[in-house]
Amino acid sequence: MSDLSSAVDPSISEGTSGFDTSRIAEVKGWLVSQFEAAGKDVPGFEFTPRSVAHLHALATASQAKTQAAGIVAADLRQKATEYRSQAARIREILENVGLAQESFPQSAVSSVQVLANVANLLNVRDTEMSSYLVAMGDISLRKTGVEEKRAKVQKESRLLLDYTRKAIARLTYLKRILAQLEDDVPSCEAQMHHWKTNLEIMLSKERQYLQQYSNYKAILNRVGYTADISHGVLVEMDEHRRDLEKKTKPILDTLRSYQDLPPDKALAALAIEDKRRQYAAAEKYLEDVLQSALATTE
Repeated sequence: MSDLSSAVDPSISEGTSGFDTSRIAEVKGWLVSQFEAAGKDVPGFEFTPRSVAHLHALATASQAKTQAAGIVAADLRQKATEYRSQAARIREILENVGLAQESFPQSAVSSVQVLANVANLLNVRDTEMSSYLVAMGDISLRKTGVEEKRAKVQKESRLLLDYTRKAIARLTYLKRILAQLEDDVPSCEAQMHHWKTNLEIMLSKERQYLQQYSNYKAILNRVGYTADISHGVLVEMDEHRRDLEKKTKPILDTLRSYQDLPPDKALAALAIEDKRRQYAAAEKYLEDVLQSALATTE
């Protein structure tokens, strides 16, 4: 019944038939015949337009297939009757000419039986030599084809075996690498923890250095530091300072020597005035040198 249901679309029958009492009677009769043939009772169910259409389609297809099977069976029975009649006629002819099966020796009967079995195996309809040769040639061709397919399959099997071996080798290698990596995990985790700790320290130092840089920059801005005051300018100014110290040192020594002289107000005033002029000239010279150094830097 499953074959019949697959051969017919119930939706088509449902759309064209409708809920018909005649079809319900046909469906009931078909169900009774089918279940009685199986020795069972028809199960109870509700007759709806969809179920009636579906079962009517199954019944129609089943009856058509049953009728076709009956025709084929009748034809086979007729052919069997004809074959039996022909076999009886041939047996009668052979007995009349003295070639009955009972008159042949057992070896000949066995040979004929073997020949018949070979003919059945080769699917030969007669015992002509040409038929045997054609059948043997066909078998040889099929054998050659089978051998070619077998060789092809064996080649593919060898290739698959080679691929399988390579895959197994690679799998073994990957497993070994995985085990090695798993063994290296603790040391790598410890190293990563160490790097993480160092990174946190470096970040803390970076924040500290940035804060110190900001503080130093604020101090430099507060004291009036500019980019014009470079290391070279400071070194040059220090050299001029040393030169001025060398030039003013004799004057200071002379002034100190005057402290040992007896007090003479007029001479002391003249000497002091002279030293003041020299000191003022030295200060002016130092100021000129500093101004010229700053102008050269700019």
